[in-house]
Amino acid sequence: MTPGESVYGEKRIAVEGEGGEKIEYRVWNPFRSKIAAAVVGGIENIWIKPGSKVLYLGAASGTTVSHVSDIVGPTGAVYAVEFSARSGRDLINCAKKRTNIIPIVEDARHPHKYRMLVPMVDVLFADVAQPDQARIFALNASYFLKNGGKFVISIKANCVDSTVPAEVVFQKEVAYLQGEKFKPSEQITLEPYERDHAVVVGTYRAVKNEGK
Repeated sequence: MTPGESVYGEKRIAVEGEGGEKIEYRVWNPFRSKIAAAVVGGIENIWIKPGSKVLYLGAASGTTVSHVSDIVGPTGAVYAVEFSARSGRDLINCAKKRTNIIPIVEDARHPHKYRMLVPMVDVLFADVAQPDQARIFALNASYFLKNGGKFVISIKANCVDSTVPAEVVFQKEVAYLQGEKFKPSEQITLEPYERDHAVVVGTYRAVKNEGK
């Protein structure tokens, strides 16, 4: 989206395209991004593609959001929600140069506060690291994720319950999501990039006879 500029000091690599034009790529560090860690870890599909409308919960300063912005491109949009005012300022500055990012400095626990800003979306992603993260995720899905839409959630086990093994937390969170009409298709842990984290991907309110 913004060739010649890095967002957080990441390396940029320019290659020559078929027509001789320069194409710039940005290095996406899996140690700094849950989505990148999932991709490098072997997840089959994150469902974010050119033209996608994505609701991103837990946008922080916009590092991963900027990569999602590059993927969805000028015909897509990233509705980026971040509660922290300090991180929100960085997110707003990132969005000034990337017109497909809509920064929303608000609490993801209260999606009704930003319902006028966000349309129905194709993909819901969350990295909120809260004890009730699955509930927050399901609530936002009920407002904004279209039937048959895709979801990607990063689960941080010790934020949910630090007294039991991470695998037990993952099972409970997935069971909760299934009860809220999410149909998981993939689950992957993020070692060695993140400890006690899992990413779960799937479909929301799956439409009958819909292909995978």
